[in-house]
Amino acid sequence: MTNKSTLYIVQGAVIAALYAVLTVGQNWLLPGTASAAVQFRVAEALTVLAFFTPAAIPGLTLGCVIANISSVTAGLGFYDMIFGSLASLLAALTMYLLRNVRIKNLPVFGVLMPAIFNGLIVGFEIAFFFGDTGFALPFFLYSGGCVALGELVVLVVLGLPLTVLIEKSGLKHMFVTE
Repeated sequence: MTNKSTLYIVQGAVIAALYAVLTVGQNWLLPGTASAAVQFRVAEALTVLAFFTPAAIPGLTLGCVIANISSVTAGLGFYDMIFGSLASLLAALTMYLLRNVRIKNLPVFGVLMPAIFNGLIVGFEIAFFFGDTGFALPFFLYSGGCVALGELVVLVVLGLPLTVLIEKSGLKHMFVTE
């Protein structure tokens, strides 16, 4: 195994662990704030690491799986392990692909990806599995909008400043890039 592949595995594992610990800790300290339909999952700020390393893609996905396993009792449980983790995977992958698309040197389109994927996928999950009469479009739009709004707030308030901090401090050179 090369140093680069070892670094990739270590970075992915550290990102997964950070994501899981932040989410589980947040749910423990402030129940529901990281697992309810309207949530502000602080760990989602870590999705910006996908701008700096492809190791963030499996790291964020695995971290989400672990975090969602811990919140099985919060309502969505098994479904969220699948659908929430799929949303995280697709968001991280598209963020990595959009890492160089910038507006005023900020990855604005990239930070929209978690809001879009989680809003659509988790919004569908909530509407389909928890709607009173099965899937209903108004409930999907409401649920998806709440999820997307929470994602967007976290990424704008925490994610973009974290991106700027990583870039301006030179920390981006710590990450494996290909």
